[in-house]
Amino acid sequence: MNHTTAMSPGPRSPGKPATKADVELFNGIERTLYTAVIADVLDELGQRDQAMRETIRPLSPEFAFSGRARTILCMDVAYIPAEPYAAEIEAVDSILPGDVVVVSTGEAASKRNAPWGELLSTAARARGARGAGVDGLVRDVKKMHQLGFPVFAAGIKPVDSKGRGLVVDYNVPVRCGEVLVQPGDLIFADFDGIVVVPAGMVEETLRLAAEKVSRENDSRKELMEGAYLSEVYEKYGVL
Repeated sequence: MNHTTAMSPGPRSPGKPATKADVELFNGIERTLYTAVIADVLDELGQRDQAMRETIRPLSPEFAFSGRARTILCMDVAYIPAEPYAAEIEAVDSILPGDVVVVSTGEAASKRNAPWGELLSTAARARGARGAGVDGLVRDVKKMHQLGFPVFAAGIKPVDSKGRGLVVDYNVPVRCGEVLVQPGDLIFADFDGIVVVPAGMVEETLRLAAEKVSRENDSRKELMEGAYLSEVYEKYGVL
């Protein structure tokens, strides 16, 4: 890729802001579901590689979010372009209410570049983003804690992206944490990690997840009352 292409991603389909129903859905997911049950359902539906790499962790244990993927693609560089932040600014300004920012730093996951920090979190929150997942490094962590914007990342390092990394495109398919993420996919993150639900499978996945949570609640109740695990498993079929 030449330097001109890297600095000029061009216009991308903006998508649509979240509706009131979307927000209610996202809040309901965070309140009643958890990533493990979503991952189990996706396994049952034949989507067995939808959980991001285990090294991508929440910056605070209480952080959780769900929303639609707004992807940002970065690459490591060893030069400083004339406008090192142009595409980054354009990508962040494209965020819409209900979006979850998904930042991909490449298949190897960058250990040089910290493409996300407090000011981008502030801008994303102001645009209505519900959180961010970064498969590389971040910085300004204490300030992000104070802001209360939930961020998951693979590490922390106090370096600027200039001369180390570059946003090369956004709102395009990316691989983040070893998962293919399409713009508009459902992203759900809690303390166990991040799962990606393909946009066309959201309704079925959430329906099956709600049913599984109900069976797990019944299983838990009977186990606490002294039932044997073998009996409970035969009855409800969940572990």
